[in-house]
Amino acid sequence: MADRFARWCEAVVARLPWGLDAVVPATLLGFALINSFTFGVDLMLLTAMHGGLGLPIALSITLAYIVAFGLAFVLNRTFNFHSHAPMGKQAAVYAVVVLVNYLAFILGVGSGLTALGLDYHLARLAAGACEAVYMYSAMRWIVFRRKRSAEPVATG
Repeated sequence: MADRFARWCEAVVARLPWGLDAVVPATLLGFALINSFTFGVDLMLLTAMHGGLGLPIALSITLAYIVAFGLAFVLNRTFNFHSHAPMGKQAAVYAVVVLVNYLAFILGVGSGLTALGLDYHLARLAAGACEAVYMYSAMRWIVFRRKRSAEPVATG
């Protein structure tokens, strides 16, 4: 199933117009799909915990955020980046990436823009855009980076 997902993402990216297929990696599409899904899970859990169970909003946000980001880690690891590296080290690095994301973008950018007078919905959207760029970059080049071969590349 993971290979089928990857092939589908590659096929969709290959059909992008204006030469975008040469600059948009299939993993970016996979990331967008997976993280859109997990954002929906986040919102459903938030609604269930706060609206349904009556848990405090801060606890509901935090629990939903942790579950959604945990799910995003597993799905991206399996379906998008096809990582076979030890999960423990990756999970620890991912936890740090998520913490930085939360502090810098969710709280920092969102709260900062709101404090500067921007409507909090627009501030959250702006923070979300920053978050998406940061999270994809961190997952691709830090969390799930591929080891380079120790063998020299032959030149012709």
